[in-house]
Amino acid sequence: MTSPSDRMSPEERRAGASLASIFALRMLGLFLILPVFSVYAKTLPGGDNLALVGFALGAYGLTQAVFQIPYGIASDIFGRKQVIVIGLLLFALGSFVAAWAPDMTWIIVGRVLQGAGAISAAVTALAADLTREEHRTKVMAMIGSSIGLVFALSLVGAPLLYGWIGMGGLFCMTGGLALAAIVLLLKAVPPAPPPHGHEKLPLRRVVFDADLLRLNLGIYVLHLVQMAMFVVLPHALVNHGGLPAASHWMVYLPAVLVSFAIMVPAIIAAERKDKMRPIFRAAVALLVIVQLGLLAFGQSLWGLALWLLLFFVAFNVLEATLPSLVSRTAPPAAKGAALGVYNTTQALGLFTGGALGGYIAQHLGDNAVFAMCAGLLLIWLVVTNSMNFPQRRVPPAAAQTV
Repeated sequence: MTSPSDRMSPEERRAGASLASIFALRMLGLFLILPVFSVYAKTLPGGDNLALVGFALGAYGLTQAVFQIPYGIASDIFGRKQVIVIGLLLFALGSFVAAWAPDMTWIIVGRVLQGAGAISAAVTALAADLTREEHRTKVMAMIGSSIGLVFALSLVGAPLLYGWIGMGGLFCMTGGLALAAIVLLLKAVPPAPPPHGHEKLPLRRVVFDADLLRLNLGIYVLHLVQMAMFVVLPHALVNHGGLPAASHWMVYLPAVLVSFAIMVPAIIAAERKDKMRPIFRAAVALLVIVQLGLLAFGQSLWGLALWLLLFFVAFNVLEATLPSLVSRTAPPAAKGAALGVYNTTQALGLFTGGALGGYIAQHLGDNAVFAMCAGLLLIWLVVTNSMNFPQRRVPPAAAQTV
C-alpha cells in the first residue's frame, strides 16, 4: 500500500501536464518545418545551396545555445514565468519574420530570432520548483516524452499542412502556437514561487561532472544526427522513394504509430523494472544500425520506411529518458545549472547537425552524412558503457514491507 506522499498531488500533475504542453506547442511549431524545409528552400533565392539550407535549419540551435544559460539565470532573478513569456514572444516574432521572408537570408534572420526565445532551461527549472524531489523525474520524463511525441506528429502532419497552406502558413502557425503557449502558461500553470534573487550558479561543478558530461554528449549527438538526417531525408524520399513532399505522410504515419507502440513498453520497463541501462544502450545501438542501413540499403521506398521506423523508436526512447537522467544525476543544489548546460548542448547539436549536414551533403553527398552520423553514434555507444544509471527510488512504505 502506498502513502499519499508516494503519489503526485493534483497540483504537481497539473504543473507537469501544462509545462509539457507548453514545450509541445513550441516544439511542434519548430518541428513542423523540419520535414519539408529543404524542399521549400529550392523555391527561394539561395535555396539551391544545401550548405545554406543546413545553416538556416541549424541557426535556431546556435542562438538557443547562446541564450539558454542566461535565460536560466534571468529566471532566478526576475521569475520563471516572466522570462518564459519574453522567450515565447521572441520565438513568435521570428516565426512571422520567416513567414514573410523573400529569400534565404531573411529565413536565417527569422530562425535566429526563433532561437533567441531559449526557454527550455527556464521551463524545466519551473517544473523543478513546482514538484517534490521524489516526483521530479516523472515530470522531466513527461516533458521529454512530449518532445518525442510532437516530433513524430510533426513528421506526419507537416507534409499535409505544407500541401494545404505552404511554408508561409507553417511559419505563421508556428508563431500562433507560441502565442497559445503564453496563454497556457498564464492560465494553467500553477503560481510560480517568487524569484530567489541572484545566486551564482556552480557551473564548474556541473560542466565538469563526469556523469553529466556523458549525458550532455548524448543529447548533443542525438540532435546533431536528427538535424543532419533531415537535411537529406526529404530529398531521399523524393528521389529514391518517388514521393512528392505532400505524400511523405504515407511513410511517416505508419512508422510513427508503430514506433510508439514499441517505445511505450520500453520506457515502462526502463523506469519501473530498473532496465534503464540495457534499454538506453540498445536505443543508441539501434541508431547506429539505422545510419548504416540508410548508407547501404536506403535507395528504395521500403528501405527508407524501415529505417525511419527504427529511428523513431530509438529517438523517442532517448528523448524521453535523457532529461530524466539529468534531473536524477545532477547535484540537488545545481539542477537548474545542469539543465541549462544540458539544453545548451542540445541546441549546439541542432545547429551543428544542420550546418554540418548541409555542408557535407553539398560537397560529399547524402551517404557521407549517414556515414558521419554512424561514426558519431558509435562514439556515443562506447561512452554509454561507462555511464552510471541512477537506480529507481523505492518509496519508504514499500521499503518497509520488503
